[in-house]
Amino acid sequence: MGSAISKTVVRGELENVKSDLDKKALSDMIEQSSNKLNLLKNTTLDIAITGRSGAGKSSLVNALRGMADDETDAAETGPVQTTMEAKGYPHPMFPKVTMWDLPGVGTPEFKAKEYLQKVNFKKYDFFMILASERFTENDVQLAQEIHKMKKKFYYLRTKVDVSLDSERKKRNFNEEKTLELIRKDCCDCLTKVGEPNPRIFLISRSDLNMYDFPHLQETLENDLDDLKRYALIATMPNFSKEILEKKKAAMEALIWSLSTVSCFIGAIPIPGLSFACDLGILVGTMKDFCNVFGLDDESLKRLAGRTGKPVPVLRSAIKKSRVSNEITREFVLSLLQKSTACAAMTAAELVLDFVPVVGSVFGGVGSFVTTSFMLKSFLNDVVEDAENVMAKAAEY
Repeated sequence: MGSAISKTVVRGELENVKSDLDKKALSDMIEQSSNKLNLLKNTTLDIAITGRSGAGKSSLVNALRGMADDETDAAETGPVQTTMEAKGYPHPMFPKVTMWDLPGVGTPEFKAKEYLQKVNFKKYDFFMILASERFTENDVQLAQEIHKMKKKFYYLRTKVDVSLDSERKKRNFNEEKTLELIRKDCCDCLTKVGEPNPRIFLISRSDLNMYDFPHLQETLENDLDDLKRYALIATMPNFSKEILEKKKAAMEALIWSLSTVSCFIGAIPIPGLSFACDLGILVGTMKDFCNVFGLDDESLKRLAGRTGKPVPVLRSAIKKSRVSNEITREFVLSLLQKSTACAAMTAAELVLDFVPVVGSVFGGVGSFVTTSFMLKSFLNDVVEDAENVMAKAAEY
């Protein structure tokens, strides 16, 4: 999520610069911007998914990772308790984000009062407490203990699609009324066992765009700090156009930070340094964009497995960008050459690098404009292609 800049290389070059620039101040600005980018790249997010045995915890872990239940490295699912210890499942593309499949609370092995200590509660950023039918006193006791530890928790009623399917057989079935009855039943159960103001999110593992999951995602975003919010959005499966827009907004904020780093490096009057760094930033960030939006080979294979669409069919929907492993220096150079303005600015920057002061000013501005323009343009293409892939996957 954002390409790291080698501070050692930049400092080494700065030591050889003989100019009127304040070298220490410039080095500090580069370091600060680089540190911010590295924080984004290395931010961890640990999501604990717990509840009664059979509530669908493992299936939700897989859904949040964009995986089918029968894939290699998926969390094990089954009709009986399959999780006997806390097990982390890193996101397949962003391993700093981990979904934790926790044992079922309230079983003989895991009493609610000792539960948090046994699963090492400190490592998790928030908890999702699941129930496939009714929440129990154990769930409330667990929530109370989580609250004491000043952690966030959320009640999720799972398998809503299954409940609706069984009700559809009845005369005068009304989906909206049935959903409200399910919600009220969950609230009543929680209130009876001591939860004063329960808030329930109704979800289905089979389609995260249905019911309350989009509202849950928005709630999580509001509750997390900026860095962890970025990690959450970047790793969410592409289940709607709304999530694609959220990802786009997050990447646009990243572009500003990257362009600022490019600007600072561009101000260093060393011939070729700015161009080399800009090219590295563009290649690495374009790859990251493809990974965030599922335009990489592994993501396409997983999507093909879930939808039954062959990978070549899904890849055919990618018209303007590339899959991540095809983003090379040669590809980025070809994009730069296609942009008349960027090509001219890059050529002028290489020449003016030899002109004191003027070269530094032009280099900084030129690098900022080129990096910003190229990344925004490529991001728009990636979003459009991600929408096309999503539409292709949904075709019958």
